[in-house]
Amino acid sequence: MGPSSTVRAVGAILHRFTNGVPSTSLIVSRDGLLKSSRKLSSASSVSSSTSILYQVNANNTQHQLRSISTFPPLCMGRRSSKIAGRKGAQDAKKAKIYSRIGKEVVSAVKKGGPNPISNTVLAAVLEKAKELDVPKEILERNIKRASEKGQEAYIEKVYEVYGYGGVSMVVEVLTDKITRSVAAVREVVKDYGGKMADPGSVMFKFRRVRVVNIKVTDADKDQLLAIALDAGAEDVVEPATYEDDTDEDRSESYYKIVSSAENYAPILSKLRDEGINFETDNGSELLPITTIEVDDEAMDLNKELMSKLLELDDVDAVYTDQK
Repeated sequence: MGPSSTVRAVGAILHRFTNGVPSTSLIVSRDGLLKSSRKLSSASSVSSSTSILYQVNANNTQHQLRSISTFPPLCMGRRSSKIAGRKGAQDAKKAKIYSRIGKEVVSAVKKGGPNPISNTVLAAVLEKAKELDVPKEILERNIKRASEKGQEAYIEKVYEVYGYGGVSMVVEVLTDKITRSVAAVREVVKDYGGKMADPGSVMFKFRRVRVVNIKVTDADKDQLLAIALDAGAEDVVEPATYEDDTDEDRSESYYKIVSSAENYAPILSKLRDEGINFETDNGSELLPITTIEVDDEAMDLNKELMSKLLELDDVDAVYTDQK
C-alpha cells in the first residue's frame, strides 16, 4: 500500500469517527494493518468512547496516528417530543394556576382589605390556594400588590372560539384591562386560523366540574374507581391513547376523577389516605359533553392555536372538545 493509499484509508476511518460512528473494524493490506481500539468512558451521562487509530507496519511495529473521543448522535425523536410536550403542558398549567390565584387575591383585597378574618372572600381564596399548594410568597406578593396605586381589580371574561375541523374552544380570562385582553385574544385567533364565536354558541357543549388529575403510574383504574365510588365522584376519565404510544408515553398520561364541588374535598382526603399523588384543578374545569375527532393536520393546527392563546398573560385556561 503506497502513501496515498494509506492516507485515503486513514481518511475513510476518520470520516466514520467524526460522524459519530465509532469503528472497531480492521482494514488489512499487503503491506500493513490499520486498526482501531476503543476505550469506554463513564465520565458523562452520555456514553462516549475514545478511539485510537494505529498503523501497523510490516515489521510489526505500530505507530499511533490519531486519538479521537466520539459521542453517539443525540436526537429528540417523536416519542421524546411527545413526552416533553406533555411535561411542558403540565408545567404551563401549574404556572397558570399560580397566576390565577394571584389575580384572585388582588381582586379580593381590593374589595374587602388584606385581613382574611374580616374579608371572607380573601379567606376563601387563601383556602383554595392552600388546596392547590400555591407557594406562600406568591400570596404575600399579590396581597401587597393589591394596595399599589393604579392596580385595578380583575374581571372574569369568557371568549368562545371555533377551531379547525368543527372543533370548539372556550378561553377563560381574568384581566384588569378588558380592552387589552379581547384585542390580544382576537389577534391570536385571527393569526392562527380560528374564528371568534358568538356568546353562548360554544359554551353549551361543555359542563363545569371539579377535577383531580392522577398520573397513570401512581394508581390503577380499579383503585381510582373504588375511591371515586366511595367519595361520591361522578366519573373516572381515562387518558387518550394513540396507536404509536409507548409505555413511556403512557407513563406521562393522567386519569381524571370528575366530581361536583361539594364532593371534591372528600376525594382529595381519600387520595391522601391511600397515599396516592395527585394534582388539583384551578378551582374548576370545563369538560366537553361530547368530543370531536379530527385529522392529524387539524389536530396540530388546533393545538398550535390553543398554545398561542395560553401564552397570553390574561388567559388562564383554554378548553376544547377535540378528542
